Amino acid sequence: MKFCSQCAHPVVMQIPADDTRERHVCLSCGTIHYQNPKMVVGSIPVWQLHGETKVLLCKRAIEPRHGYWTLPAGFMENNETTSQAAQRETVEEAGANIELHELFSVMNVPHVNQVHLFYRATLLDLDYLAGTESLEVSLFSEHEIPWNEIAFPTVSHTLKFFFEDLAMAKKGGSFNFHSFDIFKPMRA
Repeated sequence: MKFCSQCAHPVVMQIPADDTRERHVCLSCGTIHYQNPKMVVGSIPVWQLHGETKVLLCKRAIEPRHGYWTLPAGFMENNETTSQAAQRETVEEAGANIELHELFSVMNVPHVNQVHLFYRATLLDLDYLAGTESLEVSLFSEHEIPWNEIAFPTVSHTLKFFFEDLAMAKKGGSFNFHSFDIFKPMRA
């Protein structure tokens, strides 16, 4: 940020009074411009086929990670809840009709100022279709997932947690809530 959105004067980075972090501050009008993490919200849409659980993945048609597979997810919009964002993103990216269940995972990604949330979901039908941000949409069982072609660590971790919990659920256990922090790799 270079200019104040209130008065258009240049902003400077400084720690405001009663704060502990540098912020963009307008010295002309005094506005403090807070920048906070962005929420990425999505779903884990599943379909039962002959007793096998399959997950719906989207092949990205946009950067970052064009051509890699992901769960349907995207940035939350203002004036919507996290569950509404998960539903909307699933429709936009996969054209899929889902029944949304509980929040399954929260992944903190501080080096890109994001928090990723994924809800468990059930596909209501097989009438899905790639949206404008997807090249392809397909169902995968655990052994069919192209693990080396998954777009983001948040998706890999969420899928691994999901299939671990699914195995436990088949033995009488249940799905758990998962929280995980993904830090930028340290440079050598």
